[in-house]
Amino acid sequence: MRRLAFAAFGAPADVLSLEDVPLPEPGPGQVRARLVLSPIHNHDLMIVAGLYGVKPVLPHVPGTEALGVVEALGPGVESLRVGQRIAGGAGATWAESYLVEAARVVPVPDSIDDETACQLISMPLSAKMVLEKFGAQPGDWLIQNAANGAVGKLVAQFGAERGVNVISLVRRDAGIAELAAAGVERVVSTASADWRDQVRALTQGAPIRFGIDSVGGAAADDLLGVMGEGGLLYSFGALTGQRLEVSPANLLFKQQRVEGFWLGRLMQVTPPELIGKLIGEIVSAAATGRLKLAVGGRFGLADAAKAMQAAVTPGRSGKIVLTP
Repeated sequence: MRRLAFAAFGAPADVLSLEDVPLPEPGPGQVRARLVLSPIHNHDLMIVAGLYGVKPVLPHVPGTEALGVVEALGPGVESLRVGQRIAGGAGATWAESYLVEAARVVPVPDSIDDETACQLISMPLSAKMVLEKFGAQPGDWLIQNAANGAVGKLVAQFGAERGVNVISLVRRDAGIAELAAAGVERVVSTASADWRDQVRALTQGAPIRFGIDSVGGAAADDLLGVMGEGGLLYSFGALTGQRLEVSPANLLFKQQRVEGFWLGRLMQVTPPELIGKLIGEIVSAAATGRLKLAVGGRFGLADAAKAMQAAVTPGRSGKIVLTP
């Protein structure tokens, strides 16, 4: 079979190479799945670049999530069957076939389309978990930037379902119509000089308790500037690659806090019962059509360099995914 691998950290388009290897056999508790679709997440790109919180041992096969079809069962696996579609994973999914722990995948109902299924866990669970970690209650106000990204749209959707008032910031005026078409309300473009006044008009004086920064740089302090006293801001990502800029005045006089949000670490300390409950909600929403996740382009493993470039190109309508 063929798979993508890298032997040195660097730009994904440069360091990834296609290699031929023997078909792996699943060990105890594992299954081997045939790849259908595997999304290219931002954290996947960071892993290849050596910028993620945990660096893998090299050489390494990347890919952290996929939709696959079970083609072989390891000893002791009774919860899955050959031919069954499964979503999730833990690594090495950018391959024609991959091994995965049976306990770490979710059986996919027939009513869920392939595009949604291949990205069923990582982004939706991140959006669910950030709302849980905030402890956001009905009537609370939350503000987020980079809101036209996949997680931003999901935070707006899941927040609305919980009765949380979500204000979504975009950097281009065109982003307002884009999110409106996706059913997202309360969208403000920071390209407008009066965007802060627009935010205050939306809240009508109510304090914004929570914020999510996925941009980095001065954008973090922009959020704190419109958030209320005692507000909590999660650093969720850094699209600009810049260090956070935070005004001492916000921390001192508004008693605001800034914390990091990393799903990988959070999964280690969250009760499995809660994780199972949230994943159940996600699968149910996808199975009934309330949750749809778009794909913005498909590339074969042999076109990895083009796929990596497409994954960082602005204006995509959905995730870039890899196919066999």
